[in-house]
Amino acid sequence: MAGAGAAMGLVGGESRTSTICFFSKHLPTLSWSDLAVEVKKAGFDGIDLTVRPGGHVLPERVTEDLPRAAAAIRAAGLELPMITTGLTSAEDPAAGPTVAGAGRLQIPFFKTGYYKYKFVDPRIEAERAVGEFGGLAGLGVRHGVVAGFHNHEGNIGGPISDVATEMERLGQRLGREGERFFGYYFDVRHAVCEGAGGGWKTAFHLASRRLKMIAVKDFYWERTVGKDGTRSWKQVNCPLGEGMVDWRLYCKMLRQAGFAGPISLHIEYPIPGRSEAEVIGQTLIAARRDLAFLRERLREA
Repeated sequence: MAGAGAAMGLVGGESRTSTICFFSKHLPTLSWSDLAVEVKKAGFDGIDLTVRPGGHVLPERVTEDLPRAAAAIRAAGLELPMITTGLTSAEDPAAGPTVAGAGRLQIPFFKTGYYKYKFVDPRIEAERAVGEFGGLAGLGVRHGVVAGFHNHEGNIGGPISDVATEMERLGQRLGREGERFFGYYFDVRHAVCEGAGGGWKTAFHLASRRLKMIAVKDFYWERTVGKDGTRSWKQVNCPLGEGMVDWRLYCKMLRQAGFAGPISLHIEYPIPGRSEAEVIGQTLIAARRDLAFLRERLREA
């Protein structure tokens, strides 16, 4: 891998270069142009743009605003290889316009939203969730955009083993051409949360055949004591390298898997600041620090 984690891979049959992207969620108040300028100065190659309620592009305005946002990002010399959506069904009124818009703008990847457990019968719930995701993947096939399923802790598919069999069946239903347009948006932080020993490694290997995008973040478990003396554990997000993720091993596994998709860097831990401007500045400092850490681990791999 090159310094920025660049590699060549196949997306819908076309060779593309991976990018390390800044997840736009973490600078929510910046305009598209200001976001792009600041992210470019911070040293990133691209942006993972939020196209969801409360995001940089609102679903009800995706037809009008996604082209404008894409133009502003690209004018700053950045790539826009992926968007993060809240879509969980092809029946969502925003689904068609969002995926079609990404296709027209040559944005090759989109991340879907989350599917919640009801814990009545997790097996049936997982089957239904992958069925809904499959509808979005079908839209992706139609418009040439790859759909990514996020293994987010606490949601269906947090443990990838819950959905792996159904994802393979989805590939069979979509056929040889269609199955290239869906896969996993793998999140090592949440994989470690669900299985800190061998569990995250198993999850990665289950996902590796259909690995399309990855999220980069870190965390650790912290023991707390309540006012009544009750002891419990909570998840604490932290800068890269300060948590439980084994970054050297993980980056080696990415290299061995031939991963070549977008890398979305997240700043989920608290950022101090007495004003909006100060929080923005501190967020960018944190982003530069985590980006340097990530690039060094990728270089070592």
